[in-house]
Amino acid sequence: MADNPAAPASPGQGARGPQDFEKDLGKSSTDVASFETHDTSPLARFHHFLHANPTAAPVFVLLLSCAVFGVVANNFFSAFNLSLIIQQVTVIGILGAAQTLVILTAGIDLSVAAIMVLSYMVMARLAVQGDVPAILAVLAGLAVGLACGLFNGSLVTRTRLVPIAVAVLAWVLLASLGLPLIYVVPLGMLGGLAVGWFSLGPALSLRLPPFIVTLGAWSIFFALNLWYSESETIRSQDIDATAPLLKVFGLRVDILGAQFTLGSFLMLGIFIVLWYALNWTGWGRAVYAVGDDKEAAELSGIRTDKVLLSVYGTAGLLCALGGWAAIGRVGSASPQSFYEGNLDAITAVVIGGTSLFGGRGAIFGTLFGALIVGVFRSGLKLGGVDVLWQTFAVGLLIIVAVAMDQWIRRVTA
Repeated sequence: MADNPAAPASPGQGARGPQDFEKDLGKSSTDVASFETHDTSPLARFHHFLHANPTAAPVFVLLLSCAVFGVVANNFFSAFNLSLIIQQVTVIGILGAAQTLVILTAGIDLSVAAIMVLSYMVMARLAVQGDVPAILAVLAGLAVGLACGLFNGSLVTRTRLVPIAVAVLAWVLLASLGLPLIYVVPLGMLGGLAVGWFSLGPALSLRLPPFIVTLGAWSIFFALNLWYSESETIRSQDIDATAPLLKVFGLRVDILGAQFTLGSFLMLGIFIVLWYALNWTGWGRAVYAVGDDKEAAELSGIRTDKVLLSVYGTAGLLCALGGWAAIGRVGSASPQSFYEGNLDAITAVVIGGTSLFGGRGAIFGTLFGALIVGVFRSGLKLGGVDVLWQTFAVGLLIIVAVAMDQWIRRVTA
């Protein structure tokens, strides 16, 4: 018969108390389960270092490229050339900062350049042709950029159609009253922004993919830009005569024999503010959490829709600031400029080490990425390389950067 585990101990065997079981536990193994890898090869340590420091790779590439081009290209390290590189990447750096915020949330914004151009056309036309004080024209352009960003964010989070309907109806009503087109577009967008800001009207439980939303928004904003500007460029002479404030970020400052524009300092200030916000505020931690795992962020109490809406709105505002800097950089306001700004901004973000899958990256990596592109183009140009192969080199950099991101994400432990 099978032994009964509940049977009492035999007379020759004493009853076992809790102390006896504790004595037996003392003889058991005290090793703690470990999930750490024991691969301590130089490659593994380098792998872990890159995973823990997202900006390390772009900094290394930037220093290496500077060293190489300093040898093969004449006058590469001249004060004029180095300051020129920084001036050339100012606008793309600002657009890249806006793009970084969106990509950190595992999204993408293909309309950043279109938002920028529409915003600076609003500034230029209101100030030069609409007799609006320059400061008010600038504020209107910034508001238009914010409205465009919130438009994208509302479609990505929870589709809200009332602000869009208000903007369109305002355009129709104001145009029917004979108001000039210069005022119709910004006033309609400001009306839609006000309605959306106070969350008026019902929202649909419909979330659209960021890629599709911003691809459509790019076409919408570009068409609005051509309609509003009437495909007319605002000349530099007209801006100088009526609204010199629009070109304030084109003013140059001499530092140690090198010339820097105020737009370069604006770009640096934007990166510093975003670095602080992403690393030292609850909003920044929420941005990374949403990009890493949106469902887990919702379960932890983060209001993901509000975070995403704030990210897209901030990106739109940064694009408008980039538009203000672009007027100072170029000197005029053309509706046809910066057509490739979207790709250049994404290039800076990817080369800067920010993961396209969201949740990993550093804002200063984008600055280094923009500088890498500027260094490559300047060095290859000074080296006598054709523009075609300059573009080829930048494209190759993008592929290598994405491959590096995939390899870095595979780190275990």
